[in-house]
Amino acid sequence: MIRTILFALGLLSLIGVSVVFGLGPALFEQSMNRLTVDSQPSVDSTTLALHKTLVIGDLHADTALWQRPIESRSNRGHVDLERLLEGNITLQMFTTVTKSPRGQNYEENSSEAFDNISLLALIQRWPAATRESLAERALYQADRITQAAADSPHLQVVLNQDDLENVLARRTAGEPIVGALIGTEGSHALDVDVDNVDRLYAAGFRMMSLQHFFDNALGGSLHGESNQGLTSFGEQAVDRMIALGIMIDVAHSSEAVVQDLLARHPVPLIVSHTGFQGHCASPRNISDATMELITTAGGLIGVGFWDGAICGDDVDSIVGAIRYGIDRFGLEHIALGSDWDGAISAPFDAANIAQLTQGLLDAEFSEAEIRAVMGGNMVRFLKNHLPQGG
Repeated sequence: MIRTILFALGLLSLIGVSVVFGLGPALFEQSMNRLTVDSQPSVDSTTLALHKTLVIGDLHADTALWQRPIESRSNRGHVDLERLLEGNITLQMFTTVTKSPRGQNYEENSSEAFDNISLLALIQRWPAATRESLAERALYQADRITQAAADSPHLQVVLNQDDLENVLARRTAGEPIVGALIGTEGSHALDVDVDNVDRLYAAGFRMMSLQHFFDNALGGSLHGESNQGLTSFGEQAVDRMIALGIMIDVAHSSEAVVQDLLARHPVPLIVSHTGFQGHCASPRNISDATMELITTAGGLIGVGFWDGAICGDDVDSIVGAIRYGIDRFGLEHIALGSDWDGAISAPFDAANIAQLTQGLLDAEFSEAEIRAVMGGNMVRFLKNHLPQGG
């Protein structure tokens, strides 16, 4: 009898483990990366004709975090290669998430809080090296992107200006091709070792954000506890990034970090996914005054697609944020920064981004404004700031 009970308990444990490792990743993602259920604008034939002529780019998607194929269509999440092609998206920045505190509070998080990514890495059966090293987590996700590009003729990793021109030329020739760029979501991925900047650069990283939801060794997060600026290590890290030609993203950085960085290096920065405090008074968004410092220095702002950044979860809310950004900071500084697959609810996925084109037309945006925001500004920025080669 005891032997039978022990056998049954063992079987139940085995079934439990199988469910966690087999179904767990899909169930977890389905609960995190959602579509809003409200009706969205229908797309008419005139809009579709314009949409097909656009060069579309997005500055932020966390797709590589989730254990599903990037190169083939999935029934969950927001982004994969097939949906990017269906949506006529030319360029996608894939960002690598390496640590994220439970709750992801916009107001304040401790750097010692429970790390969601450690659990996600475990149930998704990431390599053993990723258990302790954030750099290895970033490298693992980058490898998933480069492997997807190796497996598909329709995805090309963009490392330099020549790669960018190649993708644009292939698109102009009618080829179904997407250019993939790789960036970090917070440079705690450096494991407090400045030499890891070079290591990540060699693995294809061309944009690095400095912070995520918590303070790290480089400085304070907008959602951390210290509100501090760049640390000594942060100064070393940004010096190395700029020397290599890596674009710097300050989407989650404290305002003090932004100010310290611009005082040290008055370079064009990226805010890859955000809203505007003057449009949406959310702790997720930095002040308009600090945003103006960024845009005055030639920066690029990616408007997000989720409620916490734009105070709404529909197409009209995205359109309103874009309109505010153009009017307040200038057309040349505004781009798209969806935060797709970043544990958000968005009004559409990559396949249905024409709904945004429709929303912009319905709001009487000019064709020039639509072309610039949907991707033209991102292309121009990349042409100016990607490395010449290597």
